Amino acid sequence: METAKPQVLTSTVHLSKTQDKDNKLKKKEYPFWFGGAASCFACLITHPLDTTKVRLQTVKGINKTGAVGMMINIIKLGGIGGIYSGLSASILRQATYSTMRFGVYDRLQNYLTKEGEKLSFVKKIFCASIGGCVGGAFGNPADVVMVRMQNDAELPPELRRNYKHAFEGLYRITKESGITGLTRGIGPNMNRAILMSSSQIATYDQSKQLLLETGIFHDNIFTHLISSMLAGLVATTICSPVDVIKTRIMNSEKKLTFFPMLKSIITTEGLFALFKGWVPSYVRLGPHTVATFLFLEQIRSLYDKRIKSNS
Repeated sequence: METAKPQVLTSTVHLSKTQDKDNKLKKKEYPFWFGGAASCFACLITHPLDTTKVRLQTVKGINKTGAVGMMINIIKLGGIGGIYSGLSASILRQATYSTMRFGVYDRLQNYLTKEGEKLSFVKKIFCASIGGCVGGAFGNPADVVMVRMQNDAELPPELRRNYKHAFEGLYRITKESGITGLTRGIGPNMNRAILMSSSQIATYDQSKQLLLETGIFHDNIFTHLISSMLAGLVATTICSPVDVIKTRIMNSEKKLTFFPMLKSIITTEGLFALFKGWVPSYVRLGPHTVATFLFLEQIRSLYDKRIKSNS
């Protein structure tokens, strides 16, 4: 009996060390809503830039007004509140769209990641694409309301919708056009969400991983900043054409689909019209991407500290 005790103790210690090692290799699973919360915080900072982008994208023909000029015009017409048109819808959109895309991405990534291994960039793109597809569908109703609220001041007074807030917009669209009114532009929106998530989330995670593997960078705000800036640049360029088409369809009273709108824009305005609003898009999406991931990393850090203190 005396000789057996040390063997059991050694086995238990060895098992404990093995379990600790396995736990470190497993990817952490954070609450589903973290991505949505971070995006809502970022939205408060970048919404004026998003309003400017929408106004530029809905201008037909040759547009000589730049982002700064458009923002000045918006303020002249509607005051400071004009650049915050559709804020309630924007927050609602992030609460639905971003919550789903980040949440689904994290869950799929955890499911596909084997213990002790890192997920490949291709698989990250796959996970982000699925998350974007789901998020685009969930966020479409709020997106329709947001686009309309942001562009309302550009319409003649008799054509303005004058939604007081996002929920009134949802109610009136449903009353006037039925449930299908809330699905207007859902195809381009889902396509854009797939492109956005795969280029933004996957690029951020991959950039962060590559920077950390150099040994020069550490898991801190500087690394998060560089990774998120790169992700914003990639996402803006890839998503711009679909974003322009989506905005035109959602703002139209006619029932238009993706390819007819694409053909119409290229035929009447030229190929570069698909990149209208690229500068304000990056000026908006760049800071929004940076703010989202910085907020997300901080929320995760606070969560980790809380879990550690309770364990």
